[in-house]
Amino acid sequence: MTASYVSDRFPGPDPYAPLKEVPSFDISSNDVVDGERLPDHLAGDNATSPHLAWSNVPEGTKTFAVTCFDPDAPTASGFWHWSAFNIPADVTELPAGAGAEDGMGVGAVVLTGDAEVKGYYGANPPAGHGPHRYLFVVHAVDTELDADSIANPTQLGFNLYFHTLGRALTWGWYENK
Repeated sequence: MTASYVSDRFPGPDPYAPLKEVPSFDISSNDVVDGERLPDHLAGDNATSPHLAWSNVPEGTKTFAVTCFDPDAPTASGFWHWSAFNIPADVTELPAGAGAEDGMGVGAVVLTGDAEVKGYYGANPPAGHGPHRYLFVVHAVDTELDADSIANPTQLGFNLYFHTLGRALTWGWYENK
């Protein structure tokens, strides 16, 4: 079955296709409508991170990680807009704007993304490059990850490969003409 975010409309790959399959769980957002254009307040240099809420997580979840990835960026490796981990297991919601707070208000480890911003960096594809997808994912993790050994989103992704129990994904797209 093809994921809902995979379409000929977008040039990039499915970044989750080569990863091991894990169960999905429920995700919702007051800001992101799955598969629709992102609102302007989630885009650009002064963007606000979206509200995210999740439920029905896999048994054994010890922490969560949250990521936002653009697989359509004109690079061979996509573009990381947001990465945070070691969100406590009793947290089931992040309010809009949490991506700008130290520790996202829940004691999370927040990484610097590809725009050299620590926290959320809004959707901002190059003008004229067409629409880009922004995949907002909550990862249910089986352990607290070692913050001293994870310096960037790629290293986080590597660790998540081995420790993800489940994944919840919502997505939207954005275009700068």
